[in-house]
Amino acid sequence: MAQARVRFPPAGPTPATAFFSGSNPRPAHLPFSSKRAPASLYAAAAANAPPAPIVVVGSANADIYVEVDRLPLVGETVAARAGRSLAGGKGANQAACGGRLALGPTYLVARVGDDANGRLLEGALADAGGVRTDRVTRAPDAPSGHAVVMLMPDGQNSIIIVGGANMQGWAAGIGAEDLELIQKAGVLLLQREIPDWVNTQAAQAAKSAGVPVIMDAGGMDAPVPQDLLSLVDIFSPNETELARLTGMPTETFEQISQAAGECHKMGVKEVLVKLGSQGSALFVEGEKPIRQPIIPATEVIDTTGAGDTFTSAFAVALVEGKPKKECMRFAAAAASLCVRVKGAIPSMPDRKSVMKLLESVQVK
Repeated sequence: MAQARVRFPPAGPTPATAFFSGSNPRPAHLPFSSKRAPASLYAAAAANAPPAPIVVVGSANADIYVEVDRLPLVGETVAARAGRSLAGGKGANQAACGGRLALGPTYLVARVGDDANGRLLEGALADAGGVRTDRVTRAPDAPSGHAVVMLMPDGQNSIIIVGGANMQGWAAGIGAEDLELIQKAGVLLLQREIPDWVNTQAAQAAKSAGVPVIMDAGGMDAPVPQDLLSLVDIFSPNETELARLTGMPTETFEQISQAAGECHKMGVKEVLVKLGSQGSALFVEGEKPIRQPIIPATEVIDTTGAGDTFTSAFAVALVEGKPKKECMRFAAAAASLCVRVKGAIPSMPDRKSVMKLLESVQVK
């Protein structure tokens, strides 16, 4: 059965494995012509022209939230204090954040099922503000992806994802129209909740046009294929993902630096590590690390969307031509606001709130 594209009007202004192994199981043929990359990947961002679009290729999940006092032990049943369903998924989260923060348009290229969860996701994205959802496609033969989010009283969480259409809805790959959109983007955002071969196809399109590729490491627990990694400009794991994917400890900053160096050896020039309560650090090959402390939240309610908020906000600032240190500060402010609200997409802050927080921190 052919996939049906749903169009909406614009919404408005473990034991560690080897880090990078395997290969792309799909053919590399792409239905677009290659373009010469500009001398600098970030030249377009630094110009005075209006910011180019942010394009997110990724997942959309219906998140089933259960609030628990603690995680159950093996064989144990615990009662939840509350539960509800909210829109989420790393791709949808990053698109929603971009839509609220970016001066230019933000597009989400994703797959949802032709079901109630799919309609929940479409509605939430349309309501998020600023997200162009006309590139969200219904996959009639697969259910919408969903996740179980176990939320503890301190705001920390554990998550189990079920791929659904995120993994099964890409049989035809990314369409030519969407590949052209990627080539016109200011930045491409990827995550690992969709097949690696789809991410590779998107990254090849971006690379052919000199579009920077930022890849969030969150998602599947598997090595990153080398052919995908070679297309990534900025790789962004948290410290747990960095440890799992490199097979190296990340308990101290020195250990984190060494693990980031392992990424450099595999061809990734920039590694943006999210360090939770310790802030973040950007490791650019051959340069001194840039560290950014957290901007403390008045109250931590839910950390589910914090990493996606940070990555997306960093991308927004990058497209606007801000220096990397300023990009990290902007992202830290956005993440600080995000953790104060329950739910992933509902917690994404708007630009005015982020700028107000940055001004208040500057004054202090």
